[in-house]
Amino acid sequence: MPRKDKRAGHGERAEEILLKETGALRRFRPLEGYLVTAICIAWALYQLALPSVIIVDQTAERAIHLAFAIGLLFLVRPFFRSSGEKLQWLSATDRIPLIDYICAILGVLSALYLALDYEGIAMRAGLPLTRDLVSGSILVILLLEATRRMVGPALSVIALMFTAYAFLGPYLPDVLAYKGVSLTKYISNITLSTEGIYGIPLGVSSAIVYLFVLLGALLERAGAGRFFTNLALSILGRYKGGAAKAAVVASAATGLVSGSSIANIVTTGNFTIPLMKKIGYPAKKAAAVEVAASTDGQLMPPIMGAAAFIIAEYVNVPYVDVIKAAAIPAFASYFGLFCITHLEASKHGIEGLRPEDVPSFFGTLRSGLHYIIPIGMLLFELIYLRHSPELAAFRSIIALFVILLYQEIRNAFHEKRGVGDGIRNTLVIIKDGMVQGSRNMMAVALACASAGIIVGVVNMGIGGMISAVVEYISGGNFFLLLLITAFASLMIGMGLPTTATYIVMASLTAPILVEIGGLYGFLVPLMAAHLFCFYFGILADDTPPVGLAAYAASAIANSEPIPTGIQGFLYDIRTSFIAFMFMFNPELVLHGIDSWLQAILIFVMALVGMSAFECFAQGWCITRNRWYEIPFFLATAFTLLHPGGVASLFNVDSSKKYYFFFVGLLIYATAFLIQKLRLGVQKDS
Repeated sequence: MPRKDKRAGHGERAEEILLKETGALRRFRPLEGYLVTAICIAWALYQLALPSVIIVDQTAERAIHLAFAIGLLFLVRPFFRSSGEKLQWLSATDRIPLIDYICAILGVLSALYLALDYEGIAMRAGLPLTRDLVSGSILVILLLEATRRMVGPALSVIALMFTAYAFLGPYLPDVLAYKGVSLTKYISNITLSTEGIYGIPLGVSSAIVYLFVLLGALLERAGAGRFFTNLALSILGRYKGGAAKAAVVASAATGLVSGSSIANIVTTGNFTIPLMKKIGYPAKKAAAVEVAASTDGQLMPPIMGAAAFIIAEYVNVPYVDVIKAAAIPAFASYFGLFCITHLEASKHGIEGLRPEDVPSFFGTLRSGLHYIIPIGMLLFELIYLRHSPELAAFRSIIALFVILLYQEIRNAFHEKRGVGDGIRNTLVIIKDGMVQGSRNMMAVALACASAGIIVGVVNMGIGGMISAVVEYISGGNFFLLLLITAFASLMIGMGLPTTATYIVMASLTAPILVEIGGLYGFLVPLMAAHLFCFYFGILADDTPPVGLAAYAASAIANSEPIPTGIQGFLYDIRTSFIAFMFMFNPELVLHGIDSWLQAILIFVMALVGMSAFECFAQGWCITRNRWYEIPFFLATAFTLLHPGGVASLFNVDSSKKYYFFFVGLLIYATAFLIQKLRLGVQKDS
């Protein structure tokens, strides 16, 4: 999803950062504004028609999707993000320069070229004409430039590096040598087939992701984000650290349909961060809680920041299997953050909100119960009826249209306005949601297309060489291989959208993790390897110094962005911990688990183990930890999150590993009792 800009200023409002991330940098003249709005709405209508009205060839579908994204990008995004005297004709923000109209038209035509001449290209496969090479070259250049404008230079630079390697491979030292490719082969693979730009990531973006992003944008425009926040506050606000706990729950609920951490922060953080500060959380920690909660919104099924659908395609499993695998780690991660808010409240002596600041539960539920209908319908169709994601999302959007009409007519009736006014407001919300959904999708579509260049080059023959190099560096040590993958994901992810980070790292390292894990006795399901790459791509979203989520939250909290990012990253250590644990214990992603009772037991063990890990990480349980108490918390965490490993350590039969649940609880209770006794002694003295 939209990501990072090193130039995001500390003085900017969070809404301004979100606008920049979604391409809203230009102030259009009237006709230009109508043009951009019309393109956004046309894109939305096209995507809504795909699962319901029109039948389009898969290749043509991807080409049209990319044409909308690349054409819209050049109209809304200037060459430079900040206007100035330098190259004003390129970076104008008060109009659309002629050069950008030209780029938009060329981008649309080159993106559509594969669809327009598909039969001819198929007939001369491997023997492209000059115009094929020219069109393909223009597409690569304009796509990388569009991606640079939208998500920053990192992804374009990485794609250029892979491209350069493809051509220069024969001239490199032996250890890096590669047979190389010709321009004909490069263009044929990257732009004239479905092996590169038009590959699986763009296909998933076109067929599925747009509809989910549109659903999230419509819900946000309708006011669902504020409803989820108020509902969480009504349930948790009165308890210790209630505002922070509500922020976690609200972000998890918003993350169900929002793939953007920045949008999540703006939706919930504008309300929860001031409340956290009001009850006593330091500004930095209030912002960091929101950063960690909103970033982890991408972990929450069913959307998972668009990656869930790509994982399903790469692993070649039904989409529901991805939801099943991602569920326990996602809930465990959020529960860990929930524990953090409680422990921080205990450290700082923070109580709950005053009764007058806590919304009425039944009043809040009654006012926004209709927002739950499309989400419930989505989950019902996906999980119970097993409908395709695109069909489920389409039907949820249609249901939301009806709900919006009901909501606005009801509001008009209560406010003694005419029914016509309610219908007009409904159309305005739908129009705004479509425009916002299209703007949000630019980054996803362009990132998927550009990542396709990298995937295409890897598939041209360098994948095996990369596997050999990585295996050599790790020395066959599986844990070291995981560390290398995690570090590389963090480094690459600081400059890439999460989805692009996942695509790049999964293409390069997921097969290696499975292969080397198997060589050294570790059962690593392909699903777990892909989720591992995805989790560390998400963690890069708040990694200083370029984690834009921290800039958005600090703008609301009036805290320093870099310390906020560091604090958010420290809170997110729990996510990296759970990622490492499910690589060693695949049962956490329910691999090979068919019993509901067994799944529930694993879920409960994961939650308790994560709470113990947070007591260790935060240095606090019911009071400040002493050094001799730390082993108890770590032992509890490892025992409950990897009982099979502990069983093998003590030569216990693996069939009895779940008995270690009680062992873990006993160790945890011992640590709790030690601190309780110590507190009693301190009070007596």
